[in-house]
Amino acid sequence: MLGGGLVPASVILLAGAPGIGKSTLLLQLASRLTGAGHPCLLASGEEARAQVAARARRLGLEGNAVGYVAGRDLAAVLAAARSERPRVLIVDSIQTIRDPEADALPGGVAQVRACTDALISLAKEEDVIVLLVGHVTKGGDLAGPRTLEHAVDSVLTFEGDARSGLRILTGGKNRYGPEGEVAWFEMTSQGLTETEAGPQLTGGGESGCATGIVLAGRRAFAAEVQALVVPSEGPPRRQVSGLDPRRFHIVAAVTDRALGLRSSRSELFGASSGGLRLEDPGVDLAIAAALASASEGRAPPPGSGFVGEVSLTGTVRPVPGMEARLLAASAAGLTEIRVAAGSPAMPAGRSRCRVIQVTHLRDALSWAIVK
Repeated sequence: MLGGGLVPASVILLAGAPGIGKSTLLLQLASRLTGAGHPCLLASGEEARAQVAARARRLGLEGNAVGYVAGRDLAAVLAAARSERPRVLIVDSIQTIRDPEADALPGGVAQVRACTDALISLAKEEDVIVLLVGHVTKGGDLAGPRTLEHAVDSVLTFEGDARSGLRILTGGKNRYGPEGEVAWFEMTSQGLTETEAGPQLTGGGESGCATGIVLAGRRAFAAEVQALVVPSEGPPRRQVSGLDPRRFHIVAAVTDRALGLRSSRSELFGASSGGLRLEDPGVDLAIAAALASASEGRAPPPGSGFVGEVSLTGTVRPVPGMEARLLAASAAGLTEIRVAAGSPAMPAGRSRCRVIQVTHLRDALSWAIVK
């Protein structure tokens, strides 16, 4: 995720919604690092020592070796870190720690800035790796000031669908390595376990469901895009989950005009499977395929996938990372994949997918047009 490991004296922010599993992930990390000879200190303002110990026992971790300090007083945390000199300091969370010299409530702008600045100074002076836990709001923004993301060296986002055990760790800003890396975890009774890239496909065969190949960092995976088109007599609604709403609306308008679907007066709904947030432009063609399939009530060809960016004229444009995408399509069991004409070819024998090159939405979605 970080391009090779934890860099000494770096400050890393792990952001996510409350209850998503940030504390569990970092407790597992601290236990394994400590067991490997890298002592860790956990400063928790969310849980007492007994609660952390109970979580460690429940997960089957060697939690006794991990240092603990109450994480609500900044001075106590700094003193413990300078006294015990851990390799890694975990602060859970930055919203609960308080600097007595700052006249503000914990979690406020002044408090978060003051505490973060002090912890950054600690990291640089004592050569300690600091991991900060930050909660996000319902809107997806980091609770507290946005400047916190600019102050740290790396930002990781932990998210997922609360109704399932799937969790996604996404790398954003990274001063010491590549950005955009993604790792997948499943929440089990033994804690978080790493899983294969992407959610499992349902097998397709249903109208309104199309498979796209998403590029995330150096990895690619197959993901299902779903759409629902419902005729409406009143003002039509547009609702999207897991997809870029603006991009979804543009692709819907282009698809409607290119194929003559007459869905402008219909309610349109779009979603990604598994609680993923798909922002890759290469998913455009899969969104168009799902909309066309839902509008016409015809499922895409069995075992098919879609990769390409859709322009305002309906032209399908190539996207980067085609070799990784084609390998991911083969691994997902797809038998054919529609890509933009001019996309780099895959070396013979490395992919079992039949590649169909298309130039326009009419070519890529001809199977959906009722003749």
